[in-house]
Amino acid sequence: MRPTGRMHLGNYVGALENWVRLQGEYENFHLVADWHVLTTDLNTADIHQNTVDMVIDWISAGIDPKLSPIFIQSQIKEHAELFLLLSMLITTSRLERNPALKEQTKDLNLEGKISFGHLGYPVLQAADILIYKADLVPVGEDQVPHIELTREMARRFNSLYEEVFPEPQAKLTKFARLPGADGKRMSKSVGNTILLSDPPDQIREKVMSAITDPQKIYRNDPGHPEVCTIFVYHQKFNPAQIPGVESGCRSGVLGCVDCKRNLAERLIDFLAPFRKRRRELERDISLVEDILQDGAKRAREVASSTMVEVRRAMRLGVIC
Repeated sequence: MRPTGRMHLGNYVGALENWVRLQGEYENFHLVADWHVLTTDLNTADIHQNTVDMVIDWISAGIDPKLSPIFIQSQIKEHAELFLLLSMLITTSRLERNPALKEQTKDLNLEGKISFGHLGYPVLQAADILIYKADLVPVGEDQVPHIELTREMARRFNSLYEEVFPEPQAKLTKFARLPGADGKRMSKSVGNTILLSDPPDQIREKVMSAITDPQKIYRNDPGHPEVCTIFVYHQKFNPAQIPGVESGCRSGVLGCVDCKRNLAERLIDFLAPFRKRRRELERDISLVEDILQDGAKRAREVASSTMVEVRRAMRLGVIC
């Protein structure tokens, strides 16, 4: 992930939850993509603090750095070398057709202002993935086009030189995208998020302000849970009560205020362990720094080994 600071529920259900679950099944690498920040924002003043905040949330959510190295992208220079080599294998027209880039360009009002680095960031992402020979990439659904680009570059490299890279697959969660409190895509820039670190009062305030079924104005009005943002949250964080919530909403017996209050308490309970672990880590930031240094060392060993194979396959740096 790009280091954007504290994580929200959308980050959790879209990727982080999946990362935690996969720890017992695969060898995992978790990368703080600080170079990727520069594709849309050249201000680097907050990157360090945002990195610390994000990594704390990763660990609080259950990432075990002993099992899964956590490291900062810019500390592994081999990523930049592979990025350069992969950039020779793809056309600009293919990058311009990337739907995720088009969506981001529109959202950030960047039409006509795309930098070379921004256009090519899926190539850097491919380097981030391929340098560890990943089989699976746990991502949200918006990142699937980038995984396909990665697969294309792996195939092209393997066909031109030697079979070095596997073709990775996207690993999606069931709830790959969680809406924000306003029903739109959850984003800190929009201000519609619920953070993993939010205290109970803020959680209650945010849930109570969330939009619901626009046709259910009064308590006894029949509702339509399939169009309600709050019901989406119930499905994820309160599955045991789904039958009662759905029937009560449709019949009009359950009012939106009571439904929101119920959800808020479920979320508060769910996030209590996150907040507790975060407080522990915030008391000793040196632990986070040690985790990042150890992760970089372990990641560098794998990245260096891969680049030896890449150079050999391409016959680069071969001394006659």
